[in-house]
Amino acid sequence: MKAVMAAERRRTLPVWVATVAGAGYFPVAPGTVGSAVGVILVAAMDAISLTPAGRDALLALLVVLIFFLGVWAAGQSEEFFGRTDPGHVVIDEVVGQMVAFMLVPHTSWKLLLAGFVLFRIFDISKPFPAGRAERLPGGWGIMVDDVIAGAYAMVALAFLGYIVR
Repeated sequence: MKAVMAAERRRTLPVWVATVAGAGYFPVAPGTVGSAVGVILVAAMDAISLTPAGRDALLALLVVLIFFLGVWAAGQSEEFFGRTDPGHVVIDEVVGQMVAFMLVPHTSWKLLLAGFVLFRIFDISKPFPAGRAERLPGGWGIMVDDVIAGAYAMVALAFLGYIVR
């Protein structure tokens, strides 16, 4: 019995991580909810008194940590749900959304909204090579396509910020 409970815990921890503590079970547009979690994390970081370099370093560190944690959790979740890129897995949206803000030193609510919309557009449309990245095995395909979408949104948001100045 103890071995069964330990095995079940090993299966549920990655699912809990991949669904971002259950946010991926939201009945409508779970990917959008995952993106909102990413925006909330960036906004919370910006609320902390950090130098621009400190903020950038913390954001980069979080992106890397969440990315690799997501590769593991998403890969395990594919086995748990029995399908490729299950819709409940939203940790990829969290990290992709965070990538979108890596070139923005401090975000106003307008930049947060613009980054959110831009990321969702690129995440849904999957411009090259994001669509191809989905074919990578296991959690890699789930995570990498959203990082690419986040990179597109990051460049578009930086360009938008430059134009608006």
